[in-house]
Amino acid sequence: MRKDQNVFVRIDEYKDVLDIITLVNEKVKEARIVLGKINDLKNQEDNELDAWRNSLDDVERKMKYIDQTLFEPRY
Repeated sequence: MRKDQNVFVRIDEYKDVLDIITLVNEKVKEARIVLGKINDLKNQEDNELDAWRNSLDDVERKMKYIDQTLFEPRY
């Protein structure tokens, strides 16, 4: 189709198309909000996992110290 040609659309169909476009835009905004919330939850989860990992490393280090203290001979 050439650029200078007219396109005729029935008004009721045009309104339907506008309604659909508006609905899709609203759903995209909602999806962005949900994605942001999921990202926040993921960051929280990562922070919790790091804290658990650090705690486990600390326990492991203390256990190693206990083993060395109790089972290595002293001179």
